[in-house]
Amino acid sequence: EFILLGLSDTRELQVLIFTFFFLAYAMVLLGNLLIIVTVRTDPKLSSPMYFLLCNLSFLDICCISVTSPKFLVDLLSHRKVIAFEDCMAQLFFLHFVGASEMFLLTVMAYDRYIAICKPLHYTAIMNRRVCWLLVSACWAGGFLHSIVQTLLTIQLPFCGPNTVDNYFCDVPLVIRLACTDIYVIEWLMASNSGLISLFCFLVLVISYTFILVTIRVHFTEGHWKALSTCASHVMVVTLFFVPCIFIYLRPFSTFPSDKHICVIYTVLSPVLNPLIYTLRNNEVKASMWKLWKSCR
Repeated sequence: EFILLGLSDTRELQVLIFTFFFLAYAMVLLGNLLIIVTVRTDPKLSSPMYFLLCNLSFLDICCISVTSPKFLVDLLSHRKVIAFEDCMAQLFFLHFVGASEMFLLTVMAYDRYIAICKPLHYTAIMNRRVCWLLVSACWAGGFLHSIVQTLLTIQLPFCGPNTVDNYFCDVPLVIRLACTDIYVIEWLMASNSGLISLFCFLVLVISYTFILVTIRVHFTEGHWKALSTCASHVMVVTLFFVPCIFIYLRPFSTFPSDKHICVIYTVLSPVLNPLIYTLRNNEVKASMWKLWKSCR
């Protein structure tokens, strides 16, 4: 088993951390479930953008559910331990969901690029079949990435220290505990996780660059709305990708633990997604209000 040190060993801080994580978890569950129900029940929200948003909401729920429930229980316990099998499962699902969300955010940027830069061809390019294929590819890519990370980790010999300086099991910290030379494996893992994060982020930056150029040349009131949507999307993307690039695109054993940075992409980013996509989208807000009135 592994011992998880968490974010702090001070009791007063643990109470504050528990409150923050509990509220964040509740917000993510309620906010994203509300988005999913709203999109599924309103025929007006049947465009590819809302189909992808629905998938993003589901991934956000999965992402925070991999780490937060266990951490909340640990904050109430004196001995914070996790079995080896549970640690490997947490590592697998974290990278599975995380990589799938990276690919999905890239697909969402591509969707906005087609909608703004090629509006006349949008319905032909982003039809329902293409959307399902793209989402399936995101899940398949996430699974392939995660299974590689997990297989590289699970075959390592663990016979010495068992203390993980974080509140969940992740590759950089777990492989440091192996009783063998991990130089080759950590570079393989860094090239896997880090390059995927960097590649997706660069594709996003390129997509939004083309969008900005198109808006600058052909600026209309509709493009202003698109620009506002893209700006909020860029903010969430930056909060999600930059910490991942910082943590994974480097040798794991030569840098200290960055457990506080992990909070950004495991908790803060899932919290912001429903807030940004509902409060900044009039169509979703109108549909939610109509859903609320019909349920009363």
